[in-house]
Amino acid sequence: MHKVLIIDDDPLFLKLITQQIGEGWPNLSVFTCNNSVQSLRQITPDLDLLLVDLEMPKLDGTKLIAYAIARGLHRSQIIVLSAREADYLHKQIPLGQCLAVLNKHEAKQKAVLAMIFDALEKKSEKKT
Repeated sequence: MHKVLIIDDDPLFLKLITQQIGEGWPNLSVFTCNNSVQSLRQITPDLDLLLVDLEMPKLDGTKLIAYAIARGLHRSQIIVLSAREADYLHKQIPLGQCLAVLNKHEAKQKAVLAMIFDALEKKSEKKT
């Protein structure tokens, strides 16, 4: 199973995305945290994918990205999510900082996220 950690201060979003992943990609093991400070101990090198909200109290997404990279995650294992428009997001997170910067409510952006989950699940199936 591939391990996915989602950090977002919106508990409803976490509930919905966890449910969607469980239904659509059962071979992914999903962990969530709605507190950016408490999430630090869950950011470990054994994660396959980290999804992090850009704007959160105390520690924002940019700080969590830096921490995750220092802990051994590669930039290609990190996705930044936000309710902001894509243009704003790309100004905040320059190209190459992470795998993707996505608007978490936009349908086309959700499709990109689904493709990433598909790819992770296919990797998981190959291992079994």
